[in-house]
Amino acid sequence: MKNFKYTIIALGLVAFGCDGTYTDDIVAVAPGPDEVAPSVVINFPLEGTLIRVPEETTTLNINFEVSDDIELESIVVRLNGTEIFQASEFLDYRRLVKTYSHEQLGNGEHVLTIEAKDLSGKSTTETVNFEKVEPYVPVYDGEIFYLPFDGEYLELVRVRNATINGSPGFADGVKGRAYRGSSSGYLTLPTDNLRNGQFSAAFWYKVNPSPDRAGILVMGPPDTANPTNQNFRNNGFRLFREAAGANQRIKLNVGNGTGENWFDGGAAADINPSLNEWVHIAISISGSNAAVYLDGEVVSQGSFAGIDWTGCDILSIGSGAPRFAGWGHLSTQSLIDELRIFNKALTQTEIQAIIDAERP
Repeated sequence: MKNFKYTIIALGLVAFGCDGTYTDDIVAVAPGPDEVAPSVVINFPLEGTLIRVPEETTTLNINFEVSDDIELESIVVRLNGTEIFQASEFLDYRRLVKTYSHEQLGNGEHVLTIEAKDLSGKSTTETVNFEKVEPYVPVYDGEIFYLPFDGEYLELVRVRNATINGSPGFADGVKGRAYRGSSSGYLTLPTDNLRNGQFSAAFWYKVNPSPDRAGILVMGPPDTANPTNQNFRNNGFRLFREAAGANQRIKLNVGNGTGENWFDGGAAADINPSLNEWVHIAISISGSNAAVYLDGEVVSQGSFAGIDWTGCDILSIGSGAPRFAGWGHLSTQSLIDELRIFNKALTQTEIQAIIDAERP
């Protein structure tokens, strides 16, 4: 690589005016002094990144960009102090965009350092701290789904990212961060492991009464007769809220395959938004009974022939959309935290144990 380069700033034929005077020439100049140290941008991992995969080791795809005002001399990437990548020749001598794959990253805290030098001896070093965490182990009997919303929409049992619709966000939660709803935001996840004969869901909810009705959790079938305003309720379930005076009332609708069953606790299922408090909500569905709990107390229950999951291939979180939109139960602007789903019908004692373990 040459250490000195010229830049052509004017190019053309030598020209003369009508009177024979000289008017133009080719000018070649050396670049200006190297005044700026290289720029190093690490795009992944970022500071504080938590890498969660089921495997004990994984491949880390390090993505970074290095540039200089004159010319790069070298780039060195170190992981936990050990050099894992080095470059001293560049197709573009001023810039390198690179994804380097480091195999066999183990659990624990890690330090990534990227150092870049230019020809004048100036150097820049950027460092990020990240962690590959132990695979999540379900805490409770029958727990098959856990979404803590701690700064990401990652379900930890299957290690799957939710599909993001609209612009939901995060807020302070019961533990760590929580899901913060927006006017059109919600999440969806596949339900291939959730459609069981017994089903329970438990989570914390801090209600925002605007809008006056909203979906919370929905696993419903497509409404082929009304695809733009779906509301077919013979299968799956719909957990939602509606205004009851100044309060918000929690309601559950469950499909048994040929019809629907309602679990509406009336005033017992009301939440007072003015209290601005976290309320624990749980639903428990078996082959013979269904119940709704607020803060560990039964607010609605009754006999039930069993849920039918036909066509229920997506779980919606934070909205009734897209499968329960016909009555306007769309995005909630409330907070949701510590969402867990079970392949069993939780008892009141089991629900209380979860509350006691997670209570803010």
